[in-house]
Amino acid sequence: MASDEFHALAERMAAAPPPPADETVEQQRARIDATMSQLPLAEGVEAVGTTVGGVPAIETRPGDLAPTAPVVLYVHGGGFRIASALAYRAYTSHLAAVIGARVVSLDYRLAPEHPFPAALDDTVAAYAALLDDGVPASRLVAAGDSAGGGLVASLVLAARERGLALPAGVVCCSPWADLTVTAASYTQNADVDRLFSRESATLASELYLAGHDAADPLASPVFGDWAGAPPMLVQVGDVEVLLDDALRLAARAGDAGVDVTLTVAPEMPHIWPMSYPAFPEAVEAVEEIAAFVHRVASR
Repeated sequence: MASDEFHALAERMAAAPPPPADETVEQQRARIDATMSQLPLAEGVEAVGTTVGGVPAIETRPGDLAPTAPVVLYVHGGGFRIASALAYRAYTSHLAAVIGARVVSLDYRLAPEHPFPAALDDTVAAYAALLDDGVPASRLVAAGDSAGGGLVASLVLAARERGLALPAGVVCCSPWADLTVTAASYTQNADVDRLFSRESATLASELYLAGHDAADPLASPVFGDWAGAPPMLVQVGDVEVLLDDALRLAARAGDAGVDVTLTVAPEMPHIWPMSYPAFPEAVEAVEEIAAFVHRVASR
């Protein structure tokens, strides 16, 4: 059963007024940035704007960071259309603090202005730039949530295609890994998932793909060949509409011999770790991410 702290937060969120029904994507982006950028950084962590491989980013790092600390390339969610490194700045600062790592959070190009493969191209460009800057692949972990969870999975497939060294590991939180939007969990969890739906996923997929094949593994990594891929951590709540995406991604990789850790969290909503440290389940999820990074990334 979920904690009292989680239920209290869920009740406050349910009582909040909904955004305007006629809100444009530009207004939605501005509202999310304005709200989430006010969240405080983790104590002792600095956040600095930067550019990685030509892609704008925000790097968060603890002040006492070891020279051989892991580096996490973080790719945010938002259905390929909304959110930003600024919106995720507080969360990635907590990841940096708990892991003891540099966390480089990307501002990849968004749809519909920049459809597929722009977001993936930016992710690959930033990853390649970190390698070129001297970060060993053995210390580099790719992590993301929702659409970003799918992007970091696709990054592994794209890096292999392009002959790049693969990251030490990949973290996929509530990954949107199948843009065909056909999973049964869209129906099974429709009444309990308030953050994502088949309707919103269908619209976001159409705008992002702009006619491209949704079954392309670089768009939907559940269809990819995962042989030889690095260790993977997949986290998902059992009440999410993306539950099947996460289960299928983990199964596909596991069947190919990948070292997969799958965590299905009871009663947890879409990307619940972002609520760290508001309730115990979010704390446990972030600590699991930290433990995974330290297990796979050499020092």
